[in-house]
Amino acid sequence: MRFNKVEICGIDTSRLKTLTEREKTALLQQSHAGDKAAREALINGNLRLVLSVIQRFSDRGETPDDLFQVGCIGLIKAIDHFDLNQNVRFSTYAVPMIIGEIRRHLRDYNPIRVSRSIRDTAYRAMQIKEQLQNETQREPRVEEIAAKMGLSKQAVVLALEAIVDPVSLYEPVYFDAGDPIYVMDQIGDSSSDLNWIDEILLKQAIRDLPEREKRILSLRFFNGMTQTEVASEIGISQAQVSRLEKGAMQKVKRHQAE
Repeated sequence: MRFNKVEICGIDTSRLKTLTEREKTALLQQSHAGDKAAREALINGNLRLVLSVIQRFSDRGETPDDLFQVGCIGLIKAIDHFDLNQNVRFSTYAVPMIIGEIRRHLRDYNPIRVSRSIRDTAYRAMQIKEQLQNETQREPRVEEIAAKMGLSKQAVVLALEAIVDPVSLYEPVYFDAGDPIYVMDQIGDSSSDLNWIDEILLKQAIRDLPEREKRILSLRFFNGMTQTEVASEIGISQAQVSRLEKGAMQKVKRHQAE
């Protein structure tokens, strides 16, 4: 799916304006202060971002116009809810918002029908999850969500799984200064240390790694923790965990090649 000519909602994509980070910040400040013209300029200046996101969903059987309109809703939500006090680029915040809006649209119109009651349970669980997240400033456990809803843990898990779309392990879910974090980076590895170390002789290779890298590999591959969990455990960001893990694995591979 390419957008080199007029084909998305009547918009000439070749003439779309691209805003600098400074311009985005200024317009966001004005928009949050109630300036509707600034909000409109911010929307128009980020339409290329929406177009880049909807290309990921080109194989879902939806028309580009429909995806674009839904993506714009996600963009508007990102503009209205973006926190200027956070040290995060607007695009880093907006992309997941746009993706989430498109996925909700695809989920609601999925040909595989999920019962209304299960969908309602899932959406309520997501709302309570967000509420608990805001209250506790951490990722709530399923047990906490279930207790708040007065349901069993199994009922909540089944409802949430019923509305999830399958995604590629190589789909980027977060960007940090151009460094993507993929779905596979967030999956824990439950392999035992014996079969994993026997295969690549990790025990010998990690001897010369810095202590923090050793700990990250241990938590990731011996304890089966996700990168998010490791980040919380050692007090750094997930992006840092991703970079350190990849660097450590490269050192291990080089050691094995010698």
